[in-house]
Amino acid sequence: MNRFFNSTVMARVAARLERLYGPEARLCLERFAMLVGRYGVGSGNIPAPSSRWTAGDTVLIAYGDSVRAEGEKPLATLKHFADKRLQGAFSTIHILPFFPYSSDDGFSVIHFRQVDPALGDWPEIEALKTRFKLMFDLVLNHVSRSSGWFRDYELGIAPGSRYFIELDPKTDLRSVVRPRSLPLLSPVQTRAGLKQVWTTFSSDQVDLNFANPDVLFELLDILLFYISMGARIIRLDAIAYLWKEIGTSCIHLPQVHEIVKLMRDLVDLAAPDTILLTETNVPHAENVSYFGGGDEAHMVYQFSLPPLVLHAALSGKAGYLTKWAAGLADPPPGCTFLNFTASHDGIGVRPLEGIVPDADITWLAEEAKKRGGAVSSRKMEDGSEKPYELNITYFDAVSGPGPHVARFLATQSVPLVMRGIPAVYINSVVATPNDRKLMEQTGRARSINRTKWDHAVLDKCLADPQSAAAQVLDAYLHMLRVRADCPAFHPDGAQRVLELDPRVFAVERTAPKGEARVTALTNFSGEEVSVRLDAGGTDLLSGRNVDQKVNLPPYGVVWAG
Repeated sequence: MNRFFNSTVMARVAARLERLYGPEARLCLERFAMLVGRYGVGSGNIPAPSSRWTAGDTVLIAYGDSVRAEGEKPLATLKHFADKRLQGAFSTIHILPFFPYSSDDGFSVIHFRQVDPALGDWPEIEALKTRFKLMFDLVLNHVSRSSGWFRDYELGIAPGSRYFIELDPKTDLRSVVRPRSLPLLSPVQTRAGLKQVWTTFSSDQVDLNFANPDVLFELLDILLFYISMGARIIRLDAIAYLWKEIGTSCIHLPQVHEIVKLMRDLVDLAAPDTILLTETNVPHAENVSYFGGGDEAHMVYQFSLPPLVLHAALSGKAGYLTKWAAGLADPPPGCTFLNFTASHDGIGVRPLEGIVPDADITWLAEEAKKRGGAVSSRKMEDGSEKPYELNITYFDAVSGPGPHVARFLATQSVPLVMRGIPAVYINSVVATPNDRKLMEQTGRARSINRTKWDHAVLDKCLADPQSAAAQVLDAYLHMLRVRADCPAFHPDGAQRVLELDPRVFAVERTAPKGEARVTALTNFSGEEVSVRLDAGGTDLLSGRNVDQKVNLPPYGVVWAG
C-alpha cells in the first residue's frame, strides 16, 4: 500500500476531494484508500492507450431478456443466441440494467448488487463472461422509490435519511435544464411530514445527493463491485445531471467532471483495464467535454451520429454528416468514441443543435411520425416544448421507396468505419420493426424500440433467407468480421473525411502504424454515383477489384483497401 499512498494518483485524489468536500476531504481520502484496498490494488502498470482496444472491439447492446425461451432464464437464452449467432463479430455485450427495478425498463434500480431473478442470477452473468467481455450500467444519478435507501429516507433512518435532495416547492428552478417535460420535484410522505424531493427523470426515480460524500462512496463501492463481477466497460448513466446547485443549469457542473475524474483515478489504481464510458445525450461540444484532458472518461458516445446518419438516409444527402465528421477533433490519447446509430433509447435530436438548422430537426421529427414513430419533447425555460427524441426503430426510421434493406445497411456501415468502437443494438442486428403494440401496452414511447423476441420465432425468421432479419444479420456479421481483420479500423487509427460527392459519405482510415489504409464509401442516395479515388485497390466487403473511378449503386457501400 505504500506505493499507493505515495503515488501521483493519490495526490490528484486528495486535491479532487478537497474541491468537492472541503473540510471532509481528509476523512474521504482515508475512505478512498480503504476502498481500493478492499478490492485489491492492480499492478500499478496503467496500460498504454492503444492496449485498451483493438480493431476487433465491437459492442452488442441488449437487455437481459431481449431474447426469451420458455423454461429458461433470459440471460441464459441471450448467451445461447450470442454463442450461436454472434461469435467472431462482437467482442463485448452491454447488458442493459439487469438489477431488480420498479420502472423505466431497468433504469429505476431497487438493488444495485442483485440480479433481477426474472432474468437469472450472477452465474448467468459469469457464463456470458466466458465468451464475451461485458459492459454494465452504473445508474448513479437516481434510485427507485422502492429501494432500501429511499425507504430509509421516508422513515428518517441514517444514512439513507441524508441521501436525497429536499427542496421548498417555492424554490426558483427555472434555470435547471430538463431532459423530460415532467415536474422536477415530487411529493413524498415521510415520518417528518410531506416533503418535495428532486426527481430529474420521473417521480419514481429519485435523485441522489452527491454533495453528501456518503453517497459518492456508496457508488464508488458499487463501481468496483461491478468490475469484480466481470464488467470491463462501465457506462455512467445520466452522469451530466449528478450535481445540483440552485441558481445554475444543474448540468455539466464542475463537480460532475471532478467526480468522473475521481472515478478514473480509482480504476487506474484498482482496475487499470477498465473503460469508463459517459452517457451524455447533449450537443456535441458538451458531450466531448467528458474526455477532459484525457484524464476523465476513456470513451464517450457519438450522440450526433445517429440523427445525422438518419438525416442523410432520408434526404439522400450526406452534407451535414460530412461537414460534422470533417470537423471532429481527435480524442485525447488513450480515449476514443463509441459509435452507434440505435440503442435502447430513441434517436436523440439535441445533439443536432448547432449542426443543422432547427427546421431540419422539425422535419426529422415529422418524418419519424410518418413512419409510425413518436416524438418525445422537453420543456424549455419559457414553457415551450422542443423535440428531444425520436421514438422509432432505426430499421423503420429509414423505410420508404426503394430497397429498404440496402438503405438500412448503408446507415449501419457508418459507425463501423468511423474512428472509435462500434456499438450495435440487438434490434438493429435483426431488423426489428416498430413495436407499436408494446408501446400501447406500456404507455411509454420508448417501448416501440424495445421488442423482446421469442427465441424460437427469431430462429425461424433467421432461417428464411428472404426475411429482412436474415439479410440484415448476415450482412452485419460479414461487415463486422471484415472490420475486425483490418488494422486500419483500429480505434486509434487516423481518420480523414473526404468530400467526393454530396450524396456520398467518404472516410479514409489509416492503421496506427501506417501498415494499412482503407477508404470507406457510403452512397446515401437512390441513384448510382461515381466518385474518383487517389488509388484503387480491393473492396474488402466484396473481394472485387476497385479502380480509381468507383461506381456506387443506390445505397452502395465499398471499403477500398
